[in-house]
Amino acid sequence: MASFDVVSEVDRQEVKNAVDQAQREIANRFDFKNTNSSIEQNELVITLHTASEDRLNALRIVMEEKLVKRGVSLRGVDYGDVQEASQNTVRQVMTIAVGISSDKAKVINKLIKEKAPKGISSQTQGDSIRVNGKKRDDLQATMAMLKASDDIGIPLQFENFRD
Repeated sequence: MASFDVVSEVDRQEVKNAVDQAQREIANRFDFKNTNSSIEQNELVITLHTASEDRLNALRIVMEEKLVKRGVSLRGVDYGDVQEASQNTVRQVMTIAVGISSDKAKVINKLIKEKAPKGISSQTQGDSIRVNGKKRDDLQATMAMLKASDDIGIPLQFENFRD
């Protein structure tokens, strides 16, 4: 029986590199001078801190550009509310989701049952989903269907493809 695993992971080193690049860019850009703008990272939680909401939008765009350039999908990025901070500044928390939650696993399993070719089955295993089938072509069609789906809302990777 052929199978593969569906997972949602992020390369933490690439996230760290993207944060470093964004910090360097805001230190050099003229429109960020004297705005006290900063980007702080704690694991997969990134805090954007700056003088005003329009600068916060610009800071968010810089951060997103660097993440995309480093190959980190923006599908798994969740933004917190814009909060007032000290000294008339604002901050926003950006969280990068990792792993497949039980709710998302249900959505993926339902999608596979409805749209995948006949003979394909799936089961949740912790924070990944194992997909089984008799034919390699059916599994590849299932991968393509999952990649094209907009219902999921998280980045997906496929591992352990076995024939």
